[in-house]
This record gives sequence, C-alpha cells and structure tokens, in this order.
Amino acid sequence: MGSESSPCVVIAGAGDLGGRLAALLAKRGDEVIALRRRAVEPGPSVRALRADLASGAGLDRLPCRPEAVVFCAAPDERREAAYRTLYRDGLRRLLDACDARRVLFVSSTAVYAEDAGEWVDETTPARPPAFNGRVLLEAEQALAAHAGGVVLRLSGIYGPGREAILRRARAGEANRAHWSNRIHVEDAAAALAFLLDLGTPQRLYLGNDDRPAREDEISTWLRAREGLPDQPMATGMESGRRVSNARLRAQGWSPRYADFRAGYAPLLASAGV
Repeated sequence: MGSESSPCVVIAGAGDLGGRLAALLAKRGDEVIALRRRAVEPGPSVRALRADLASGAGLDRLPCRPEAVVFCAAPDERREAAYRTLYRDGLRRLLDACDARRVLFVSSTAVYAEDAGEWVDETTPARPPAFNGRVLLEAEQALAAHAGGVVLRLSGIYGPGREAILRRARAGEANRAHWSNRIHVEDAAAALAFLLDLGTPQRLYLGNDDRPAREDEISTWLRAREGLPDQPMATGMESGRRVSNARLRAQGWSPRYADFRAGYAPLLASAGV
C-alpha cells in the first residue's frame, strides 16, 4: 500500500500495538484514523477518533470506504462476555460501518490446544481449550465471509512495558519446561504493516519470532545477565507449543528481534543492567 494515493487506514484499538502501527503508516504518508474508546491525543499525522466497538457509538463518523481496516483492540477485562462483545460483535459493527478492501484481524495462537511441545502452523487445526481462543476463532470465522479478510495470530507480545517473563525470571518463577513463544511489539506492528502492503496475501498467518524457547532457558539467560544465581533446568514433561513463522517469512517478512536474546537485551540495557 504505497504513499502515492495516500490510502486511508482505520486502526480499531490504537493502544500500544495499534499506536505503533499508526506511527509506521503515518510516517510513510498514509492517512491514518485511530479508534479508541477513551479520548486520546493523536500522534503526528494521525487522526484520533473516539468510538466504542462494544456499543457502536462513534462508528458513524468513519469514512465509508477506507482502503483498509486493522482490528487490534483488546478487552478491558478477561471475561467471556467482554471478549464476545468486543471481538465477535465489535468486529461485525466495524465491518457494517465501513467497506474496506482489506481487513486485518489480530488474533492469537491461543486458538491451539497443543501442549506437549508440538510445532503448530497455519495448517494445524484450531481447537481452542479456553473461552478466549474460542471467541477469537468465532471472530475469525465471521471474517472469513469478507473477501479481503486476513487473520494474524500473534504469540505472546513483549517489549517495553510488557515484561512479565522478565519479572518472573527475577523472582525465580519462570523455571518450567514450558515452550514459550513471543513476538516483540515492534515486530508485531511491522508484520501488520507488511500484510497491508502484500499484494495477494493468504487468509491466515502466524506471527512469532524465529526461535521458540523453553521458559527455563529464557530464565537462565535473563538471570545470568542480571547477576542472579543460577537455577537448575526444569525436569519432567514438556508443555506448551512451538509456533512456526515460516509462512510469513516465506512472503518476505522477517523479525527485527529474531529471538528472546535480541529482544530482551535492549530492555535490560534500558533498565541499567
């Protein structure tokens, strides 16, 4: 999606991820409309619009035919009703409000049930074990009726302000034989921008860095970097899954932060470690 015609892109849910995407698109010359339920100051070259996906309030002020819509909103609470209101009903309201050529929906690898270290990719059947994955899959299925619908299932997003596993490693609580998958928030935003530009995208992609790793490996590395005592590697059965980004990479995308070391090193440096 080039800058010659200054396409209009609507970003529904302009928080951390959506805000970074808005900045990327505005920098290259796209017209960007950022939707948030709460009032927010617009960024440079970004038009902020206060709208509520749950009720539909404010959506009537959207342009009828934007070039693209990106749905990357997040619920305020972890309840099934809140998820369904936002993801299933909110997506429907947004699609009713504007007719976009391309619609990107940010989903999650929580739709997969694999939990013994198996690899998953876009061909792996989705069998969500919990309500969050089930609701996201419902939204994905609803989007399938849209000719320009594309789903990006992200693994765990980390980066500045998203440091849960770092806190757990410091406390000695991340020492499990559990496969962990992550994508830096900057890479997640870049992947969305990449998919907006892709001429003929497939309908589904997984967003992850290049190297899934076990929590005990990550914890050992983080603790060593911070001068904390070593912990023994976990024993017992492996859990979790390993997420492949092969399809997205085959299209030409690659992460800036290829693994947890590349992503966490700057976070540790900024903290003065």
